[in-house]
Amino acid sequence: MALTKVRGGGVDNPLTLGGGAASDRSIIFDGNAQDFHIGLDDSTDSLTIGLGSTLGTTSHMVIDANGHITKPLQPAFHVRKGSTANTNMAKSTYNTITFGTEVFDQNGDFASNTFTAPITGKYYLGANVRLESPDSSCTFHYFEITTSNFSYLQIYDQPVTSGCDFHGFSLNILADMDASDTAKLQYYQIGGNDTSDVTGYDAHAQFYGHLVC
Repeated sequence: MALTKVRGGGVDNPLTLGGGAASDRSIIFDGNAQDFHIGLDDSTDSLTIGLGSTLGTTSHMVIDANGHITKPLQPAFHVRKGSTANTNMAKSTYNTITFGTEVFDQNGDFASNTFTAPITGKYYLGANVRLESPDSSCTFHYFEITTSNFSYLQIYDQPVTSGCDFHGFSLNILADMDASDTAKLQYYQIGGNDTSDVTGYDAHAQFYGHLVC
C-alpha cells in the first residue's frame, strides 16, 4: 500500500516507524525504471540508502551509529605493478605502464591498465613510480597521467648520471573527466638509448584515484 500523505510529525509529535523491536525498517520509492529505498538495517545499526526495493542489496550510502558515512559503489581504485615489467622502454613513443595487482576497484572501473570514468565529475588521480636504469644520454624523460581531456606530467629535463640506478616520480592531480573518459599512466623519453625499466614489483609502481565531486 502506497503512503500518499502523512499528518502530524514535528518536535512534539514525531513520526515513528517501528516499535523498538529488532527488525529492519524501510521506505520504498517505487519508480518507473528504478526503485530506491531508505531504511534502518537493524543487524548493523545503520541507515542505508540504496537501489531496489530490498534493504541492503545494492547500498549506495551507509551511515553507521557513530556517524561514519561510506559509499560502497563510489568510484575508487588502487593498482600496483604486479609481476609484469616494462623493460627497455622505447624512446620517442608513449609506453603505457602495466599493472597486474588490484588492491581494490570499488566500482569495477579499472581494466587493461586503464581507468574509465563512469560518470562526469572531478577525479583525484595519483601515481608513484620507480624508474630503473634510466639512460644518462637522454635529453629528458617524464611520466604522465594521460586522460581523454588533458595530459598531466612530471618531467625530468636533465640527464641522470651514469651511476644512477633509479629515479623516483610522483604525480597527484585533480582531473576533469566526462563519463567514459579514460586515464592511464605513461612514460616518454626523448633521445638516448632504450634502457629505462619499471620492473615487476608492487612497490615500484602504484596508480590510484577516486571521484571527488
